[in-house]
Amino acid sequence: MLAMVATTIDFKFGCVLFLIWFLSTLLVRSLIKKHEKSKEIVQHPPSPPALPIIGHLHLLGSGLPKSFQTLASRFGPLMRIQIGASTSFVVSNATVAKEVFKTHDLSFACRPEFGSSEYSIYKASSSFFNAEYGTYWRFMKKICMTKLLSAPQLNRFADIRKQEMTKFLETLVKCSKDAEACNLGAEIMTMTNNTICRMAMSTRCSGNDNQSKMIWEFVQGLQQLVPKIIVGEMLGPLKRFDLLGSGRRLRALLMQYDTLIEEIIMEHEKERKVIGGERRKKDMMDIILEISEDESAEIKITRNDIKAFFLDIFLGGTETTSTVMQWALAELINHPEVFKKLREEINTVVGSTRLVQELDVPNLPYLQAVVKESLRLHPTVPLIPRKCRKDCKINDYDILANSRLIINVYAIMRDPNLWEDPLEFVPERFLVSSIEKHGDHENQERMKDQNFKYLPFGGGRRGCPGATLAYTILHVMIAMLVQCFDWKFRSGEKVDMEEGSGFSCGMAHPLVCCPITRVNPLEVAVFTN
Repeated sequence: MLAMVATTIDFKFGCVLFLIWFLSTLLVRSLIKKHEKSKEIVQHPPSPPALPIIGHLHLLGSGLPKSFQTLASRFGPLMRIQIGASTSFVVSNATVAKEVFKTHDLSFACRPEFGSSEYSIYKASSSFFNAEYGTYWRFMKKICMTKLLSAPQLNRFADIRKQEMTKFLETLVKCSKDAEACNLGAEIMTMTNNTICRMAMSTRCSGNDNQSKMIWEFVQGLQQLVPKIIVGEMLGPLKRFDLLGSGRRLRALLMQYDTLIEEIIMEHEKERKVIGGERRKKDMMDIILEISEDESAEIKITRNDIKAFFLDIFLGGTETTSTVMQWALAELINHPEVFKKLREEINTVVGSTRLVQELDVPNLPYLQAVVKESLRLHPTVPLIPRKCRKDCKINDYDILANSRLIINVYAIMRDPNLWEDPLEFVPERFLVSSIEKHGDHENQERMKDQNFKYLPFGGGRRGCPGATLAYTILHVMIAMLVQCFDWKFRSGEKVDMEEGSGFSCGMAHPLVCCPITRVNPLEVAVFTN
């Protein structure tokens, strides 16, 4: 009897084991077939040979835009790149960029998240820069283009730009008088930071008060931390453990920022109550607060939304403009014939009894060409990230939803198939005849040349909303530096044009040179209207 029971139990146990084995076999075969089927259907872009763990890290130099450009010459305009645990698809020519920014613009209307969100005190959805494409992002984009960065509002900020430019010129005149070298990178950064801070919330980034000091320290700290956060992406899922410590540092910085921006918001709210919500000149903070209090607004903007928005302003509007300005002056110093030609145009149109002003720019085509050529060689953001919202085909390859794309505009704007002598600084390439010209320089820029070979501020619906402001500052400041000063950079030497490391293409060495006053900006009519 016991033997029969034991046999029955063994039989049942054997049946269970067989059933488990049979189902497991079916599952494994199903997965294998599904994998093989997906391999047959999905056409992945080409990829360089990768090493375990590090991927393609061994193929990359210190400057990623140039490294990606070199790899693209071998593996094509759309390639798969793996850096550690981070995988991206890199676009390197205008034809493929057009597919991303035009044909499939809606599919790539999102930006990927960098770093672990656990260390940010604001949700990604609150950030205009990082928000998913949707109702909130469209609402904030409309506010930017119609209220904050519209032409009428930028005109209202003209006095702020004039005042900060004048302070910058005073510094250069003093250096010239004392025959001292000037760290132009640091001074230009101060000027652009002060300009943007005052337009945003009527506060300078440099000054004697504690608030100014905190803003300056925060901006510098955040700019130094961003590359480390991006490097952390190589760790993939391990980035949440913050092995590099950048997450904790980010959180500490953001807590400082939150305290500071809360204080500034409260000051604006108090002033609005005292004077009935009307300021003689509204800054961006006033406009945002008005919208947040509007019960009929499409979207209810929260306090954290406001804080995250101004964080985007600081990150996106300071270092980029100052970096391009340094590159432009360095190119002009290294190309004296271009410098001379630009000065002659300024002398003819403006003269030497007053300084160049914003209203002069449409009448200075060579100045516009110099700025465009500077941006072609040294774009504000050389690598533009996008996230794929849904499966699509790019360049006949499959890009799956949630994939990360990087558009290498650095490579596109140096493509020898699109540009003659692409590595040379030749502003004349942007001069157009009266027949070819369609509107002013801003309207021409919006056209993007239709072939997407010129993308200094990105493209598509998520192109940079601050491009007009950047152009305004760049044109006037470069013109003044040429109009008022000669520049001496170490006797008999040219400016070192080596590019820095990482995702950006800043100057590897500070631009330090001696200004020699030609037209004293403090003794002429600084600005006239």
